[in-house]
Amino acid sequence: MNPFRWPFRIQCLAGFLVCAGLLGYAYYVQFGMNIEPCPMCIFQRIAFIVLGIVFLVGAIQNPQASGRRVYGALLALIACVGIGIAARHVWIQHQPPNPFAGCSPGLNYMIANFPIGKTLKMAFTGNADCAKISHTILGLSMPVWSFMSFVLLGAGGAWAGWYRR
Repeated sequence: MNPFRWPFRIQCLAGFLVCAGLLGYAYYVQFGMNIEPCPMCIFQRIAFIVLGIVFLVGAIQNPQASGRRVYGALLALIACVGIGIAARHVWIQHQPPNPFAGCSPGLNYMIANFPIGKTLKMAFTGNADCAKISHTILGLSMPVWSFMSFVLLGAGGAWAGWYRR
């Protein structure tokens, strides 16, 4: 029952299921509880989707030792991107409130009307939408949980790829 000793395929399948569960909960919060995600939340979701796809492909392919190392490195890299996005979001949420901060347009509007560079800059600059903590679980905001999930999934993916069997 020790997950550190599971075969690579099962570890990747577990990583995929965790990503799917996290995304399912995020969509429940959005559509079931009517809490709209900010642009940084959407980028975190994209990182979870990419991470989940790589976990799934790794589970389907079940490569030999050198291929597992590639998957482990790729999973760790994607998780690091997610960690960076979530860390930035947590940092924005812990800044003092800015009385001049306003709500920004939605990500769909920004993508449709601005160049991609300006869209990314606007999304990662943060605004009143990203700074507001509208939902917590056990006293921690969603970006904090995302940060911890990326750390654990990245470490798990690296372990699965580099552990000698």
